[in-house]
Amino acid sequence: MARSTMSARDAAEAAFKKTTTKPVEAAVATKAPAIPGAREQVSLRIDRDVLEHFQANGPGWQDRLNAALRKAAGLA
Repeated sequence: MARSTMSARDAAEAAFKKTTTKPVEAAVATKAPAIPGAREQVSLRIDRDVLEHFQANGPGWQDRLNAALRKAAGLA
């Protein structure tokens, strides 16, 4: 019988590595495509006077703020 060229420690490490290493495909998370018109909930810190300006006209202030941000970003 021929002796293995790999030490017991190397063999154990190789076996452990095989069972604990994640496949490359699973390591890369893929983001689902965005749904057109869907909105993302975020936390945003803005100046009090800016918030008051958009809230002054009542309900719909978030839509108005979103529209202003889209215009400023060149998306509208």
